[in-house]
Amino acid sequence: MPLRQQPSPPTPWDRGLDQPQIHESAYVHPSTSLIGDVRLGHQVLIAPGTSIRADEGMPFYIGGNTNIQDGVVIHGLERGRVTGDDGESYSVWIGEHTCITHMALIHGPAYIGDDCFIGFRSTVFNAKVGHRCIVMMHALIQDVEIPPGKYVGSGVVITNQSEADRLPDAKTTDHRFSHHVVEINRALLAGYRCADDVACTTPLNNGHRSETARPQTDRLQEQLSAEVLEQILGQLRLGNQIGIEQADARHFKVGSWQSCPPLEGTYPQQVLDSLNRRMTEYQGNAVRVFSIDSHKQRVMEWLLQRPIPS
Repeated sequence: MPLRQQPSPPTPWDRGLDQPQIHESAYVHPSTSLIGDVRLGHQVLIAPGTSIRADEGMPFYIGGNTNIQDGVVIHGLERGRVTGDDGESYSVWIGEHTCITHMALIHGPAYIGDDCFIGFRSTVFNAKVGHRCIVMMHALIQDVEIPPGKYVGSGVVITNQSEADRLPDAKTTDHRFSHHVVEINRALLAGYRCADDVACTTPLNNGHRSETARPQTDRLQEQLSAEVLEQILGQLRLGNQIGIEQADARHFKVGSWQSCPPLEGTYPQQVLDSLNRRMTEYQGNAVRVFSIDSHKQRVMEWLLQRPIPS
């Protein structure tokens, strides 16, 4: 049974049985647990398997064009509030055009600004994350205020303000990737809304066939999952190199790969452009990329495309 309209249960701290307030353009997947005084703005996407529970701490606000991805948990303590951009008091405020990605935990009191990216399994608790911040995977942000425009790397723990103040600025490529994820999820929102309507889905499918009007890098990013792209960009931020290999259908079956010329470029966007050229060059073959650390050890590997059977 979908829980999207369930009120918060009667408790010692709230007897009002508050209902979620959902903008008509937002989408909440039926498997979501959406409970209590949760306010969703326009074009918000709440993906499958999330739990957004405004019972003890409340209210929650999630701004327009923000996506809450699979498995995210949002909850709040009874005590402690943040001030939203509207000047009102909230247990959790999440701004506009922000990505809260798979399995992240946002626990109020918490404020996350506009145009932010919170990576897989990261936790934000009793903290404020300013506008345009990028938080990568498995990070912990607690009891601090992250200034606007900062970058928090994978696995980083920020629990005192001096650490937060020393964080580096997010790069243009990081923001470009965050915006790309927002656009992916806007397309998902449209797809969810009309999944059972053939007349509706036909224009969506046709819209992806206008290949010549988009830059090559945009087409590459459509082929790669958001998770793989985040992994590649994260490895580049660590200073690791990205290599590439290819195999036709026959060699792919026996695990025999051929090294390709190295990817060119110093900046992440240049590397992605180079990767696009390699994938075009080896169209029809299997292509995989891998990360090499400073000790020349292979540390990560991703299969980008499978071969076309001969």
